[in-house]
Amino acid sequence: MALLAFISISVSATTPADIPSSASLLEVGYRDMYDLQFDGAHKAFQEWERLNPEDPFGPTSDAAAYLFSEFDRLGILQSEFFVDDGEFRHRVRPAPDPRAREAFDSQLKKSEQLAGSVLARSPQDKNALFAKTLDVGLRSDYLALIEKKYVASLKAMKSAGLLAEQLLKLDPTNYDAYIAVGVENYMLGLSPAPMRWLLRMYGAETDKQKGIERLRLTAEKGHYLLPFARLLLAVAALRDKDQDQARRLLQGLATEFPHNRLYARELARLQPIAGQ
Repeated sequence: MALLAFISISVSATTPADIPSSASLLEVGYRDMYDLQFDGAHKAFQEWERLNPEDPFGPTSDAAAYLFSEFDRLGILQSEFFVDDGEFRHRVRPAPDPRAREAFDSQLKKSEQLAGSVLARSPQDKNALFAKTLDVGLRSDYLALIEKKYVASLKAMKSAGLLAEQLLKLDPTNYDAYIAVGVENYMLGLSPAPMRWLLRMYGAETDKQKGIERLRLTAEKGHYLLPFARLLLAVAALRDKDQDQARRLLQGLATEFPHNRLYARELARLQPIAGQ
């Protein structure tokens, strides 16, 4: 299913030279999120939201941090869930944290309202359209990976892909948006041939190679979603038995985000293979 590089600064600094700008707060938050420092991520995102109360990207980002914290707590991003389809489909449904779910939903609803208000005034506002794309993608991830509601997740995934395509027509250089198209094509492209035929009838994109190409654009030129795209490419490499590529990607992520146990753990799983 879904499938998702900065300098850490303390948001609570008191001297003017140490206070991060509004833009850098987002970068601090995303770096902390990928490094599993969720308290810092929430603090940065919520401060950015306070400074930019009409921008939907703040609550979108904070919702992403709540989702990633649940992924980490429940062990959902371990690669065996993605590499072994049977294990993924037959795993026990996770038990979500009600408080995290409430906070996730609250921030998404806030972002959706803000984005809707902006788009009602300016239908081609690229920032609001990007936030809306991520909102739908985050809902798709929660439905699939936590609630195991795959049909509902598929519908949301398709909606996110359509929104991303709309955004990319306006701004082909928004490389973060390519991940929505890439995830749809790659993940659905893994389905058996009869399922792909059925998915195409419903308008879903199911071209695995096209998905990889889109993920690479985000992994090479993206901003906030660049590390997540590299993780998805590592998963794709593991599926294709390309341990060297997976190792290179995971090594870079493990070095950049030393507190993230997932990268180090999956890298360690590949070491015996390298030795052989």
